Amino acid sequence: MDYFDFNMHLPFDQLGATPRDEHPRAQSNQTISVSTAFHPDVHIDNIYPDIMLVSSDQVFFHVHLHRLLSASDNGFNALLPPPPDGSGLVPIVVLPEPAEILNIALHAIYNVPASQYAPSFETLSGTLDMLMRYGIPPARMVLPPTPLYALLLSHAPLRPIDTYALAAAHSLEDLAVAVSAHLLSFSLPALTDELAARIGAHYLKRLFLLHHNRLTALKQLLLQPPAAHVDTPACGGSEQRRLTRAWALAAAHLVWDARPNLSMNMLQAALRPLERDLTCELCAFALRDRIAVLITDWSAVKVRRPLALVDS
Repeated sequence: MDYFDFNMHLPFDQLGATPRDEHPRAQSNQTISVSTAFHPDVHIDNIYPDIMLVSSDQVFFHVHLHRLLSASDNGFNALLPPPPDGSGLVPIVVLPEPAEILNIALHAIYNVPASQYAPSFETLSGTLDMLMRYGIPPARMVLPPTPLYALLLSHAPLRPIDTYALAAAHSLEDLAVAVSAHLLSFSLPALTDELAARIGAHYLKRLFLLHHNRLTALKQLLLQPPAAHVDTPACGGSEQRRLTRAWALAAAHLVWDARPNLSMNMLQAALRPLERDLTCELCAFALRDRIAVLITDWSAVKVRRPLALVDS
């Protein structure tokens, strides 16, 4: 995270720390780090910052008390002071969270983008935990198209099951549905007990339904063989039944090894070779037409529908 370093002449008690004894301490030069995003000159809602938050690694964030109070249901875990009394003194609140987490949390509270910091998945997970601790429900902050929602979703391609588990743990419905498209390649037997417990029964059921319903749809689509044509002197019912049997055998092999993310290319690679054994042009045309319809129907099968449904 970016911040400024300043050498400032500050009394000890202005750093938000508690002295170990009651004797007054002499002033000394202190190097402090100030957030580049939340600095003393940030002018929001026509108001300058009126409170400072200090992270566990001693980075200062100049923010607005009314923004924190309006976002939090518990007075920021009961750490916020009363409204300013006009004395001009800016209160300081020291927090146990590191700057990288506090920074993303404040960007979420202010609803401003934080993608420039490229926060890790662990940082975002810690941010959601922090929001909960300070009375800010993540479900209120992680909604499309908020910046925090976009940050979390950006991790779905590389860490789909972890992102889904995080969404499930905080009941982030929209995020869970969006992540579901990336879960088709996930192997359900690889699901650990720890992840299953974090996901919970409700969202775990929906994950299994997602895989089950996709495979069920594939089986239904493959049940329909190529259409028969009118008998000709060169190709009658017995010849056409050979194509039907060959289709059924190829379909059985596909279903046996199929995964919910089965690609169109794999479907074509399994079924197009059937044409090599055909001598009837009408049968070949029927096969090509059936494969084309199958590809279209498979691409139309929803990858999110089971997650979007309300379970009974």
